[in-house]
Amino acid sequence: MLPYTAYLRVYQPLTAFPSAERAYWLEYAESPERPRRAGAVAAEHRESLRRLVAAPPRPAPEEESGDAYVRRMGGRTYICPWQTRLRSWLGLREFRTDTPAALSPAYLPEAVARSAEDAFRRWRDRGEPLRTHILGSNWTVPLPWFAPFTAEERCLVLDGGADPAAEREEAGPAGAAGAPRRTAPRVLLYVTEASLARERLERAVAALQENIGDGPLLAAAEHLEDWLAGVAHPDALLELDYGGLVHLLDDERLREDESAAEISAAVAGLERGEDELAVAMYRRAAQRWKSVRALERAN
Repeated sequence: MLPYTAYLRVYQPLTAFPSAERAYWLEYAESPERPRRAGAVAAEHRESLRRLVAAPPRPAPEEESGDAYVRRMGGRTYICPWQTRLRSWLGLREFRTDTPAALSPAYLPEAVARSAEDAFRRWRDRGEPLRTHILGSNWTVPLPWFAPFTAEERCLVLDGGADPAAEREEAGPAGAAGAPRRTAPRVLLYVTEASLARERLERAVAALQENIGDGPLLAAAEHLEDWLAGVAHPDALLELDYGGLVHLLDDERLREDESAAEISAAVAGLERGEDELAVAMYRRAAQRWKSVRALERAN
């Protein structure tokens, strides 16, 4: 897990879980000891670093995480399990696929990697689900990730401001009255209902199929549509969190970032046959994220 990572998270309502899991997550959501939102990403990052700097390194934890992100909206509690072990396994598989075999041992000893892959294979052969509730993207936000959201669902908090995401998290039976006002250093996120997200993604995919055709953009949008359909309960929430990427952008650039509005305008332009508008909106968003991604290779 890298510090400059954005996340797409599905929060399931408690009713989506089997009874035993539901009881566990209900107790977890009420616990004053669980990691709160402001420190959860940092806690995940610290845990992954401890494993990777161990001797020998441990690419995946021995047991699945019992932690989750928690949201409370409309009087309901929503849970997004961390699934750290599964996400680590999938990340290792992606790393091994994308990294030349001659270079891979420089990052992770071959015996350690094979041991982790064997553990993943045994787990997978038991028929365990491979869908994660969290997608991550290093150094950029893929443009299809904005298609499920509208500009009105954007939440920006700059240094020292009140964190509405944390306040929604805490606004439950355990602590609405008199709860401390939490602050967040920097946050930019979008939240919407999964049912609305799927409708918007369906529109975007249809517009791309009709006007653009096969290509990386359509493939990415279809992959996202498939993931959301496979993992999200009908009453789930979808959240796009810029995560550590907010530390790569100053306040002015964050205020001016209207990527979801631009992608929405590009889709609408395709639907209406306004090609110039569609291209202009897409290029504006693409150039913004191209410049952010270029920081990965900056000195």
